[in-house]
Amino acid sequence: MTAEEGGALSIGEVASELDVPSHVLRFWETRFAEIRPAKRGNRRVYGPADLALLRGIRQLLYTEGLTVKGVQKVLAEQGAGFVREIGTLKA
Repeated sequence: MTAEEGGALSIGEVASELDVPSHVLRFWETRFAEIRPAKRGNRRVYGPADLALLRGIRQLLYTEGLTVKGVQKVLAEQGAGFVREIGTLKA
């Protein structure tokens, strides 16, 4: 089951989906308060909204060339919904 189908993905599955290492996702969690995966025990699980947000962040960082501070500014000014939309459009 995928996050788009309403399932929950592990950090490894999300890392594979986004083509980034797991440690990058953990780093992003420390820099972007909007990333709040659910916890099952000691494991992170990501739903569809989380995946869209992470795709948007990845798009802004890797494709658009923004810095972490730049993405933080976009999130502060435009909101997480805007970044999720970017992630949905660029999926």
